[in-house]
Amino acid sequence: MRQRLDIVDVEERTKIRAKYLRALENEEWGLLPGPTFVRTFLRTYAEVVGIDPHLLVEEYRVNHEPREENDFQPIASIPARDRGRGGRGGGRGGSRGQGRGGPRGRRQGPGPPGRGVVAVALGVALVAFLLALGLLGGSDEPGDGERAGSTSTDTTETTAKQRRRPRAKPAPTGVNVRIAPIEETYACIDPGPETAVIFEGTLDSAQTFRNRRMLRINLGKRSAEITLNGRPVPVEDSGDPLGLELRRGGSTELASGDRPCA
Repeated sequence: MRQRLDIVDVEERTKIRAKYLRALENEEWGLLPGPTFVRTFLRTYAEVVGIDPHLLVEEYRVNHEPREENDFQPIASIPARDRGRGGRGGGRGGSRGQGRGGPRGRRQGPGPPGRGVVAVALGVALVAFLLALGLLGGSDEPGDGERAGSTSTDTTETTAKQRRRPRAKPAPTGVNVRIAPIEETYACIDPGPETAVIFEGTLDSAQTFRNRRMLRINLGKRSAEITLNGRPVPVEDSGDPLGLELRRGGSTELASGDRPCA
């Protein structure tokens, strides 16, 4: 078929891949994409090698192209007896319907609605009426979600107010005594009779002493400012010695023999 043309030359001229050209020459139609491509390949191939494209394509179409099922199914005809019955039946039915006015010829209109349909319609109308009056789902009272939201808001505001309020200072526990000497003086301090001395020496600056129950102080001079749990203790300024017993309830002046370190 190629008339001594090399397969490479035919491939270059036709732009058809060599494997498809070989399939055309060997009539291996299953290796080709489909009947449409085969017919196109055959026309191009025939023009290049000098063969009548129409004859080549027609030969393939008659001998090798697969046919669809519709090509082999004859058109079924209606038997004569069925056509006769249909015609006569239609004629009779039409004449009877038109002449006698029987029930087969007339189209009956829709009958009256059933009781169930009427009941459903009345129920829908009643619900719509109640919704319009606000009797269903239209209560002005807040729902559970709104109440919960308002409760949460109130709680948050209360917590915020509590945080903004200045916290009261806790009441002092025990006895806190601050001694600020106006001029340096001797001092002896203990937490009670027959106890170890907390401090003994010269006070030249303010100091604070603490104990759970009581404190006793012995000062060489009265020239000092004394506070008990933040409250001032009245002391007459003089060069005389001073002895005090300090408790949370107040202060008591001690005799010279009852003072610590005496």
